[in-house]
Order: sequence, then structure tokens, then C-alpha cells
Amino acid sequence: MHDDLIARAQTWLAEDPDPDTRDELAKLIEAGDLAELADRFSGTLQFGTAGLRGELGAGPNRMNRSVVIRAAAGLAAYLKAGGHTDGLVVIGYDARHKSADFARDTAAVMTGAGLRAAVLPRPLPTPVLAFAIRNLGAVAGVEVTASHNPPRDNGYKVYLGDGSQIVPPADAEIAAQIESITSLHDVPRPENGWQTLDDAVLDAYLARTDEVLAPASPRTARTVYTAMHGVGRDTLLAAFARAGFPEPVLVAEQADPDPDFPTVAFPNPEEPGAMDLAFAKARETAPDLIIANDPDADRCAVAVKQGADWRMLRGDEVGALLAAHLVARGAQGTFAESIVSSSLLGRIAEKANLPYEETLTGFKWIARVDGLRFGYEEALGYCVDPEGVRDKDGITAALLITELASTLKEENRTLLDLLDDLAVEHGLHATDQLAVRVQDLSVIARAMERLRENPPTSLAGLPVTKAEDLTQGTDKLPPTDGLRYTLEGARVIVRPSGTEPKLKCYLEVVVPVKTPENLPAAHARANEVLESLKQDLSTAAGI
Repeated sequence: MHDDLIARAQTWLAEDPDPDTRDELAKLIEAGDLAELADRFSGTLQFGTAGLRGELGAGPNRMNRSVVIRAAAGLAAYLKAGGHTDGLVVIGYDARHKSADFARDTAAVMTGAGLRAAVLPRPLPTPVLAFAIRNLGAVAGVEVTASHNPPRDNGYKVYLGDGSQIVPPADAEIAAQIESITSLHDVPRPENGWQTLDDAVLDAYLARTDEVLAPASPRTARTVYTAMHGVGRDTLLAAFARAGFPEPVLVAEQADPDPDFPTVAFPNPEEPGAMDLAFAKARETAPDLIIANDPDADRCAVAVKQGADWRMLRGDEVGALLAAHLVARGAQGTFAESIVSSSLLGRIAEKANLPYEETLTGFKWIARVDGLRFGYEEALGYCVDPEGVRDKDGITAALLITELASTLKEENRTLLDLLDDLAVEHGLHATDQLAVRVQDLSVIARAMERLRENPPTSLAGLPVTKAEDLTQGTDKLPPTDGLRYTLEGARVIVRPSGTEPKLKCYLEVVVPVKTPENLPAAHARANEVLESLKQDLSTAAGI
């Protein structure tokens, strides 16, 4: 075992094109660090529907140039097997460690395989890449990003020619092509031959952002904006300037791209503390709302003044606000969301006589809904221009929510006032999440197994009226690893995260509201049930 491990590490070392990871691996071999080597060579990063995502480092179980070259070669082989022998592949990347290298390697592999490759001019938001695929008529796109993961991670997201992310069986077919690559020496990687795009594609994306706003709508809302050390700032500022909104006040400490994310523990607006600097800036400047992007700017977070201080709106609240705004503007088409998002969207769509669809988690599913007009999921992802970007887009979502805030401001109202109106009209839909981050993935497997073997019959004193194991699929959903419990006036979904070592439990409580005067009591009741759901679910899952 020991000799075999060292031999595999040495074979990998001999092929590794990156001096940084070669040096790192050589030191591990020299030190005889078998535990660390075993971790890195115990398997390979699995290519799935999120593409690849993992910690940077040497070895097949890490993100590095060798793993990326194999992934690119597998994607190229898959495209060629599908008849795209000389199609265009567009490649975008963020400002994380090694992102530019991974983008360049991908371009070289595509060129070597006889495909045409074009790389975006610099680190840009993920939605610009999703837009570029359709705009340039590409057969596929690759975005090098780990979104809002910790600084030590990177990732590799694959889109097909329709501009949406891969779904089964494409992921398994690409993975099989990756598996069949025995040696990197068999993968041609020319030094040049691909195109580096100029700003024309970014200009085309920015021109398209204008279309999410209503002509002659108010543009008066003032914002504080944080890019969370990512790549969103320049694109968002350009979009806001084109639209004629007041220039956002920047959170200076987080405005420049920085792969080390020095001011946050996790560069995700949902994580505790991530928005502290934005709140401090808002207390100084008194804007109408705070906008935050995650590092690759495909997500959009919104915070508002509530009483004396600021609070983040939940993704479900922003989803409902955007939906109500689009309905008020006369939007036509299907409204869609993932199963873990609030059922309020269905109520809004039903009242407006609009089609409504529920999908599995992820924009790879939401973006594929026929006739999509608006799609969202609770993890701060919103698709407000599906014809332009078939994915979540934190730039256009920011424009649309700022237009809504401006419209309400003209009426001396706020986003919170509109949320109250929606609660009175459709019932208070309160959502929360119980998320458990683990070091050991077997903890998640054990919790799921425990719930499957002993499904709860009641939670928070509410009887479970229906318990579904989603691995079986439903009449509307393909199979997925998840559990759904329907209760009287509540709903719970439990699933392992697809991108992080987390078990996620999504909770929703619906409390009828007769009049605006009943709202405080409804909020109090909803909070009480949500807390009780969390406690009972933790006990049932053993977490």
C-alpha cells in the first residue's frame, strides 16, 4: 500500500505541468507524509452537475492544472463525440488563485483538440460568460470559479450551447471521457491559437441589462454596494451608470478583487459577519438599500433598514419582491423556482394567472423550464432575463430590485411595506434554514439514513401529513438525494449540499394574516414554529 501510494504520487508528479504543485507534491513524497498523500490520492475530484469544485493543491483529489487539463480534454472529447468537431468554446474566469491558469489551460486543450476557443478579456462575472455562450453561438462554455467558497477552493463550471449548466446524463458522459484519459502527455496543448476576446462581448451584455428595466421607470433609489472581494464591481457600476441610477457607494475594503478574501471568514453574503462592513457603510451614508454580490457576481443579496438598524432580506423575500414587481409590470411567461424555495412564488403566479413550475435545486434545472420569464432560488440566485442569461445573474437582479425600491420610494414606501402587503394578500410565508457544516461527510450520510429509517410523524407539534423520499423521484421531479415533509401549515426539505460539506434543512411556515394589524402576531407565531422545527429536526436527524 505504501509503495503503491508513493508510486502513484511519483507518476502524477512526472506529469504535473505546474511548478507550484510539483514542488508541493515533491516535498510530501520526500517527507513520507503518507496520511496527506493518501488524502490526495484516495480518489479523484468527482465531475458532476456542478462541474468540479474543491481545495487547491497537488494530486487527483484537489483542484490543480493536471485535474483541469483532464476535465477540459474530457469535455472536448464529449463535444466532438456529439458532432461539434470545430465548435466554439467560450471560457470565463474569476479572480481566485489559479483561475487565469485554469482558463488558459482549457483554451489550449480545446485548441489542441481542433475546437475553437475564446477567453474573456479578464476576470468577469459568471453571468457575462453565460451570456457570451449564446451571444457568440458557442457549443459550450466553461467558467473557472468557486463562487462563494473559501479562499483555498476553486472550481470548474460547464455550460452547453443553450447557455445553461449541464444536467444528467451530460455530466456522467463527460466524466466517462475524463476517466478514459490515461496520461497528460496524450493531451495536445499548443502555446497559442485561441482568441482572447475584447470588450465587445461585455458591451453587448451591458446593453442587454437595460432591457430588464421598464422604460421611464423611476431611478432614484440610493445604494451601498459590496463586491465581497470579487469581480462584480466594474460591471455593476457600468450597468447602474447606463441605467441612470445614483452611483452606488462602495464598501471600499471589499471593492477590489482579492483571492484571499481578507475581511470575511466566508465570502458569501449569507454567512454571519460577511455583511458587517456594508452595514457600517450604510449607517454612515443612509442609503435606501444595500446590494451585495458574491465573488463571481451571479448571486445578489439585499439588505434594508428595519427600525434603527439594517437586516439582510432572505432570498425568498427578494424572490417574492421581484416576482410581485414583474407581475405589476405585466410580465408574461412561466415563473419557476427550486423545491427548496418559498411556496409564496406559486401563490403570486396563481393569482396573476401565470404558469408556475417547481424544479430540483440549482439553476441548471430552473433555466431549462419552458417559457421561463422569472426564476429564483432561496440561495440568493435570480434569473430576471432568461433570454439573455440562462443562469442566475447578480447584476441584472441588482438593477431590478433597485428599480422596485425606486418605484416604492416615489410612493413613500419601502421593500418591507411591499412584503407586508404580500403577507396580507397570500399569508405570511416565513422561511429559515438549518445548515450543519461537517468535517466528516459520513455525518451527513448517517443523518439522512436515520431520517429514512425513522421518518418523523410530527415536528414542532404539527403532524406530518406526507413524507417523501425524493431519491424515488415524483411525477414532476427526477430523483435526487433529499427528503420532503409536508406538515399542516409548514414544509421541511432535508438534503446534502451539492457544493459544500453541509447538510441543509429548508423550513417554511405559512401563517394566515387577516389584516395588517395581525402581522406582528403572525411573525411571532412563525418564528416560534421555525425555532421549534429546527430543534425537533436536529433531534430526529441526530445532528
